[in-house]
Amino acid sequence: MIRFSLAAVASALVLAACATQAPATDEPAPVVVPSQYELGMSTADELQAAGNVPTAIQRLMQLVGDPELTPEQKADVLYELGALSMSPTGYDLPGAVGYFDEVMANHPDTDAARRAKAKLPEARAQVEALNALLASADTTNTERFNALMQLGRHQDAIDLMTQYDLHPDNEVKLAMYQIGYLCDESGLTGQSYTVQDRDGTSRQLRFCDYGK
Repeated sequence: MIRFSLAAVASALVLAACATQAPATDEPAPVVVPSQYELGMSTADELQAAGNVPTAIQRLMQLVGDPELTPEQKADVLYELGALSMSPTGYDLPGAVGYFDEVMANHPDTDAARRAKAKLPEARAQVEALNALLASADTTNTERFNALMQLGRHQDAIDLMTQYDLHPDNEVKLAMYQIGYLCDESGLTGQSYTVQDRDGTSRQLRFCDYGK
């Protein structure tokens, strides 16, 4: 009987001690908010992966003007702008040359500047080759159109396209839709162009500035 009472007292003391301790709380994990740089770069990556390079370029152009970017971050954004602009669906090779030059001039000690220096000769060579193609009398209208698009001379390319009733391949027409030259809005007039989107959607597009 005495042993039972002592055990009961011991248990009561343990329970009392536990009761005096602060109750455990399940604190939520801190929410990590990505910076504008991280958000912008990841969005551009997602757009590029989805095949929407023109919109990825537009997103990076917004990001590069952010005054909160560090010099290293701005250099990275400028390099990515150059790399995307000289890609097959970037359609702005002279712009790529300009971005690479800017990285090297304003952020020479960054890794982005070293990568830009490696890319710059190729971009310049492509610009020279396309200008030579435009200067040749043997160049077809379709070749001239594609060269103008790659050189970022989009309005000149559109003028040629409408003048000679050119029908570029689906990739170019899709880029023109993504950039904003072709629209699927009602009320537009002029030539209709069939474009297959990457999700399989077929669109009938016309130039956005016709019929408004």
